[in-house]
Amino acid sequence: MITKQILLTYLYLLIYICLSSGVILYNKWVLSPKHFKFPFPITLTMIHMGFSAFVAVILVRVFKIVAPVKMTFQIYATCVIPISAFFASSLWFGNTAYLHISVAFIQMLKALMPVATFLVAVVCGTDKLRCDLFLNMLLVSVGVVVSSYGEIHFNAIGTVYQVTGIFAEALRLVLTQVLLQKKGLTLNPITSLYYIAPCSFVFLFVPWYLLEKPEMDISQIQFNFGIFFTNALCALALNFSIFLVIGRTGAVTIRVAGVLKDWILIALSTIVFPESTITGLNIIGYAIALLGVVIYNYLKVKDVRASSQISMESIPERATKDWKLDKKSSDIYREDDKINNIGGDRNTMGPLSALETAVDEEAPLLPGPRVLSYIGRSLLGNHSA
Repeated sequence: MITKQILLTYLYLLIYICLSSGVILYNKWVLSPKHFKFPFPITLTMIHMGFSAFVAVILVRVFKIVAPVKMTFQIYATCVIPISAFFASSLWFGNTAYLHISVAFIQMLKALMPVATFLVAVVCGTDKLRCDLFLNMLLVSVGVVVSSYGEIHFNAIGTVYQVTGIFAEALRLVLTQVLLQKKGLTLNPITSLYYIAPCSFVFLFVPWYLLEKPEMDISQIQFNFGIFFTNALCALALNFSIFLVIGRTGAVTIRVAGVLKDWILIALSTIVFPESTITGLNIIGYAIALLGVVIYNYLKVKDVRASSQISMESIPERATKDWKLDKKSSDIYREDDKINNIGGDRNTMGPLSALETAVDEEAPLLPGPRVLSYIGRSLLGNHSA
């Protein structure tokens, strides 16, 4: 029986697929010299970042929908700035690729994303070089090569831009894991935009000033507020839709929806942009790469579930240790109020903070492990009483 909750979940998935496909097609239409004729990808990316930063500040500071995390200058300088730089680079190079290659071919090249992420993770030491994953990456790479060979309007410049953007995004993902998660920081879509979007805007200003501003002064392009506002609004809505879908269903579902979205987008791009043509070799190559992506997702999800099961099994033991420590600490803290305050700060950090990322990564709307730790201590306290 189909319930209201199931229908709502499918509605969120439909919204995500529509927004994701719409933003890509919208960006292509705006940047294309044959349609809207605004060949300035850095400017378009800066509009997105500026609008996202403005909305995030309003939501955090004015409406106080979410609270900002505890951000120090050291964390901002060593974590947020590098992540923002690679985030800005990935958007810049990815949008620039629209000027040279078709949307369909871009989606086929995006199948390299798991390959790039795996290679960067191995180099950075966050993942191990496994034989099954390595062979899987070879399968994806072969598929992309076959698809590229079958591309009629192959453009080396556009391909280099897109592949560079993919590796920049892979570096951003790995840096997020290495820098933020190890420091116990978890950012939802609103706080991510609040900290990262303004910094990304600043990073994009330098290449914009050197590369695009002189051309914009010469061409004297008219600024259409309605087009750019709706384009930025769609990009912002896409971020929130991903948050809703993952919170409603989990990361596995959104990966499956992403595969479905890619096929839909490839078909739609040939209708919206008739100049885009797909050959049989394109389809065969992309099907091979997609098979590798599906196998990769299966292996990673299997690893995540195994590690999550181990982590969840260790929660009672950790909660018992926390409760014993708190009980011992409370006897000492009664003697000195200052030490009691220090103990409160230690409790706030919590020994389970390392688990928070894994829980929130799969389902951001679930309670964090600090809540689970508190519940565990409460249950143990009631049982012992």
